[in-house]
Amino acid sequence: MRFAKILLGTILLLTVTGCGLFGRGDSLQRATPGGLFQQGYEDYQDGRYEKAVESFQRLKEEYPLSKFAILAELGIADSYFSKGEYMEAEIAYSDFMDFHPTNENLPYVMYQLGMSNYKQMLVMDRDQTEVRKARESFERLIARFPSSKFAFIAEKRLRECRKRLGEHEFYVGKFYFGQGEYKAALLRFQIVESEYAGLGLDYKASYFLHETKKRLAEQEKEKNKK
Repeated sequence: MRFAKILLGTILLLTVTGCGLFGRGDSLQRATPGGLFQQGYEDYQDGRYEKAVESFQRLKEEYPLSKFAILAELGIADSYFSKGEYMEAEIAYSDFMDFHPTNENLPYVMYQLGMSNYKQMLVMDRDQTEVRKARESFERLIARFPSSKFAFIAEKRLRECRKRLGEHEFYVGKFYFGQGEYKAALLRFQIVESEYAGLGLDYKASYFLHETKKRLAEQEKEKNKK
């Protein structure tokens, strides 16, 4: 993932090169906190994500008080994400937020947490839990760090999540409509109209609202005749 590679690269340049670690690949150097972080970073950059996690995890366990330990936590989360193990990445990013609520990388972590959910989204006619979780993560990021570049990017993702949720509500409403369950359909179309306006669903939601109300009125008329 491009953001992850840029962030880890920046961290490495700022924290490792000053210690003179580049170009020293002996086993003794690799056993130091900085050396383990560099090894994890190099494995990450080369796409060896499992090995990257091993180095970062070893760093966390053997040198928990090192300044590199917190960076290793971020490296583990990014490695899982880049490998496509989004559930593990979600847990790692969530843990980072819980344990480091004031860390300077929090906007990035909040964005990545949202993206971990975003990547787990299912098709429109399936459960939308991950979409809701992604939406909540992006909303928290935007509310807490409105001037962050990650908040700016999250705006687009948030719109996509809201549209997906609106489409899901419309899909369910249309299903009920087809089954003749007009009261249930009406509720869903009203949700689309009130909560998901301006996302490309307005016209068809309005049409089915009108049709559903008409069918309900016809049902009521037939009922009163009996």
